[in-house]
Amino acid sequence: MITVTKAFFPPIEDYQKQLQRIWSNQWLTNRGELVLELEEKLKNYLQVPHVLCTNNGTIPLQIALKLLGNGGEIITTPFSYVATTSAIVWENCTPVFVDIHPEYLTIDETKIEAAITPKTTAILATHVFGNSCNVEAIKAIALKYNLKVIYDAAHSFGTTYKGTSVFEFGDISTCSFHATKLFHTGEGGALFCNTKDFELQSFYSHNFGHNGPEDFYGVGINGKLSELQAAMGLTVLPFMDTILKARKKVVAYYNTHLNFNKVSALKIRAHTQWNYSYYPVLFKDEATLLNVQEALNNADIFPRRYFYPSLNTLNYIKSTAMPVSENIAARIVCLPLYNGLSEKELQHIVAIINKNIC
Repeated sequence: MITVTKAFFPPIEDYQKQLQRIWSNQWLTNRGELVLELEEKLKNYLQVPHVLCTNNGTIPLQIALKLLGNGGEIITTPFSYVATTSAIVWENCTPVFVDIHPEYLTIDETKIEAAITPKTTAILATHVFGNSCNVEAIKAIALKYNLKVIYDAAHSFGTTYKGTSVFEFGDISTCSFHATKLFHTGEGGALFCNTKDFELQSFYSHNFGHNGPEDFYGVGINGKLSELQAAMGLTVLPFMDTILKARKKVVAYYNTHLNFNKVSALKIRAHTQWNYSYYPVLFKDEATLLNVQEALNNADIFPRRYFYPSLNTLNYIKSTAMPVSENIAARIVCLPLYNGLSEKELQHIVAIINKNIC
């Protein structure tokens, strides 16, 4: 069976060496030695000033919205994973959708200003499939209207824009370290910010508000990464070059052999050093997508409809039409992309797709 993605498993002996450290320390959680080491190594690898590791990739979104949303309207994208929208609702804010660019698939920055009201407090945009948003335009809008900017960068580990990590843009950026991501800790995530104030607030927010064992800065939740998760991260990180090279090879094969007279690929924004996180393809219509998907499934190949449905159609929010996002969501699918996918398997995948495109 070929799935849309697979977790990278480092050599078990390497992981066991990290586990031995945990057993020696007798420390499982509450920001132990391995978590602190992982944060430092991630700062060096990503070239960012601050990393706060968390127990999943949604908690950082919730913390960011708790700190910056203030119960207001959050301008956001309808084309993302459901967590982007559900975090807004969960934190008692109101999502206000702005449609997406038809090629980059990120929020259409030219439509943001029209959605701003006196209740708007922040912009929450997604670097879709690791493709950078127009961060410069969004920053200019935020400054003009005194808004905060949060980036859902769940897919963007290693992506840079004009030589700078995308995690450095906005007031707060978040990432997922889920098992299916480029870099993973089994389950986990991280929060990135560039000011000491937000660094302090995010830190106590993810640790029950603690300021020492008997004092509290303010309200917080339990968002801490465990030593077991950090052990996986420390074991995976040395293999990032191997992972990226393998994924780049898969992308190159798709780029060379898919029939682009009948499908189209994601357009990467200029000056973006992409991380090969996903390989989405767009069919001419949903009927074609479903036909190809069925043919692939019959061969035990399982791509995934990222992102479907368009989030503006969720049943727990006020529905507003987003024609571009709805159109894209109906006819986009992500093809298998992971370390270990063989050329023979790629040949099989591409042959089925090219044969079944209407």
